[in-house]
This record gives sequence, C-alpha cells and structure tokens, in this order.
Amino acid sequence: TERSFARRIDLTSLQLFVAVCETGSIGKAAEREFIAASAVSKRLADLEGALGTALLYRHARGVTLSPAGQSLLHHARSVLYGLEKMQGELSEYANGVRGHVRVHASISAVVQFLPEDLGRFTRQHPQVKIDLEEHLSGEVLRAVQEGAADIGICNTGVTPAGDHALQWQPYREDHLALIVPSAHALSALGAINFEESLEFDQVGLQPGSSIAQAMHQAAVQVGRAIRLRIRVSGLDAMCRMIDNGLGVGVMPVRAFELMRGASPLVAVPLRDAWARRAIGLVARDFATLPVTARALIDHLRAPALTAPARAAA
Repeated sequence: TERSFARRIDLTSLQLFVAVCETGSIGKAAEREFIAASAVSKRLADLEGALGTALLYRHARGVTLSPAGQSLLHHARSVLYGLEKMQGELSEYANGVRGHVRVHASISAVVQFLPEDLGRFTRQHPQVKIDLEEHLSGEVLRAVQEGAADIGICNTGVTPAGDHALQWQPYREDHLALIVPSAHALSALGAINFEESLEFDQVGLQPGSSIAQAMHQAAVQVGRAIRLRIRVSGLDAMCRMIDNGLGVGVMPVRAFELMRGASPLVAVPLRDAWARRAIGLVARDFATLPVTARALIDHLRAPALTAPARAAA
C-alpha cells in the first residue's frame, strides 16, 4: 500500500541517492555529505531492497543509473525540493510571518490592478506572504480546482474545465481597445467594431488567453479570418511589435495606458459586447479559506463594493 511504501523509504537515503547520482561516485558523495562511504553503500543497498529493483550499476570508475534509478532520481528531487520549500515557509512562520496566500492571476489582472492592490495589502499586513504567479485564465481556474492556488483572479467569461464547481466574487472591470500606430487609418476613429480590424495584420496573444479566444469567436461569427502575423506572450511585447509596424492588436485600455511609454500608439475602444469584461476572484469555497486569504479577498473586493457609490456620486 501507499502507506507501507512510505514507511520503507527514508529521506536520508533519498538524499544520499541523489548525491551519488550527481557526483557519479559513492566515495565523492560520501565526502560531500560528510558520511562514511560504507554507510552510503549500506543505505543504497537498503533502498534497492525496499524498492525491489536495482537503482545503480556499479563499476570501477563509479556508478551509472539503471532505468529504475533514473525514474527515482526524478521523483527524489521533487520530494526534496518540496521539503526545502516547506522548510522555507515554516521558517517564515517561526520568524513572525503569520500567513501565506497563493494567488494565480491572468496577465490583464497582473498588469492593470494587482501591483497597487497587493502593495496596499502588504503594507497593511507586513507579516503576510503572498505568492503571485501569472498564468492564462484557463490555467488559473485549473490551479484553483487542483488546489495549487488558494485564490484565482481572471476573466469571469472563461469556462472552468472539469466538473469542479468554483465560486466567484467581483473584482474589477476592463475595456478592450484596438491598439494602432498614430498614423494608422483607424487611429482617428472614436470607437470601432472588431470586425473592422480584420482588414489588417494582427499581433495576437497566446491561443489560450481569454482575449485571443474572444477574438477568434468574434471572427468566426462574421465568417472572417484573423490575419495573425505574430503571437506574443505579453502586453508590453505587443506594444513594441505594433510600434514597429507588425500589425494592430487588442488589449485592455488601462494596461495600454500604463505601458505605452513614449511610443506613438493610439487606443481605439471596441464597441463589441465582449470587449467589456468582468475580472473576478475565484476559489473552491470562500468560506473555508484560511483567515489570511479571506482578509485578502475582502481587501481586493473593496473597489467592487464601492463602485456603486462612486457611480451614484
């Protein structure tokens, strides 16, 4: 069983096995780990006995890995890395950090809103650690479903994969625009429909991004094809490509305003309904999140809760 297998494997033997693999010699591994070579050999023999297979081929000039040894090396490194990460996080608690929140967010949320929002939160809660990773919206939902992230932040129009139900709360809204050079034929327009941009070469984002998916669906609905000239992984790269004449592109207006710099580019708002997007907070169950994660949710929701009051004013 899995439990009995775990009892047969000890972490010291795994660490010594990795050391032998990295040095190519039992003697060199023993020197590196400050242990007798005979003790290393005994540990390896016990490990092979517990697993029921040979892990190393021993020869005069050292050792080489068997196929089983190669597989174990991959898993052993993952286990030891996980232990190092666990030690690092627990040491932070010992040093006074009272919370740890894992957040996965889309590129639009990371560029437009999170630097200021997370900055204010960490200033108010200096003993809370936030691990933020940037991913495509679909990957954000998958991370929340699988428990790799406590909180996800992405476009609410993305459909989660699988059968796991997820909970949403409002965060922010953004508006997509077509980014064009200042001398472009479309630059003088106050707003356009996305269909009008299909006459021109496009600089697009990765296929899995919510913007790329929305553009594709809009083109299909009008029976047209997107003249995609190049794909980029970030909004800053998109601006540079457009600025150098490689096409036009779609991105959130606020993101463009934050990163345009001195480039002579123009944002032409899109009239399409899908160009106005809701960005939401997602979790498997907000009620069961740790206290620190719930405090971060409350902080991030504050702009959404005060938006009606601002609109009324």
